[in-house]
Amino acid sequence: MTVKQRYQAVIEWFSREMPVAETELHYDNPFQLLVAVILSAQCTDKRVNLVTPPLFEAFSDAFTLAAATPDDVFPYIRSVSYPNNKTKSLLGMARTLVENFGGEVPSDIDSLLTLPGVGRKTANVILSVVWGKAAMAVDTHVFRVSERIGLTTNSRTPLQTEQTLMRNIPAEIVPKAHHWLILHGRYVCKARRPDCLNCGLTPVCRHYSRGRSSSSPED
Repeated sequence: MTVKQRYQAVIEWFSREMPVAETELHYDNPFQLLVAVILSAQCTDKRVNLVTPPLFEAFSDAFTLAAATPDDVFPYIRSVSYPNNKTKSLLGMARTLVENFGGEVPSDIDSLLTLPGVGRKTANVILSVVWGKAAMAVDTHVFRVSERIGLTTNSRTPLQTEQTLMRNIPAEIVPKAHHWLILHGRYVCKARRPDCLNCGLTPVCRHYSRGRSSSSPED
């Protein structure tokens, strides 16, 4: 199977089986999504969604958050991973938004990357989900699933995975494809034990093929 054939088969399957694919983080505006994505690093979306309602009630926008102190914010997010670091990131992000962007979340990656707590993955989530741009955010699920299926080969970094996926996925479906891979990794192609018996991608999956026959030819 060629790379082009594998991508075509994977896209066709997801388009049919998962026509609606969206973030599972709860938010009402770009600022809230940015906060939620920062909190979601090495933390489940379920946990973040439990934490954010009271946090958003207390700090409704960048201006109110920028005026807060660490002692104000920490109690709201103490149950997420790395709450001390994330408190600093949220406050730094809000203050930079106020000082440099009038409190509004920017729509370009260079500006987003100037915000404390915002790396390339987070920036691409905002570009994709908020602004509908062709940006592929590579988290642990996207990285793992892409390599297992065979959409990438020996990818060593998230950036390599991002670049390969962007070369092979039509720009207009990149935002949805990002969620396809995340949700598939979260619920089917799990890190410790992929649920291959309940996966419709096994006919084109490199990992599954290699598991069935150690003598399978390389693609």
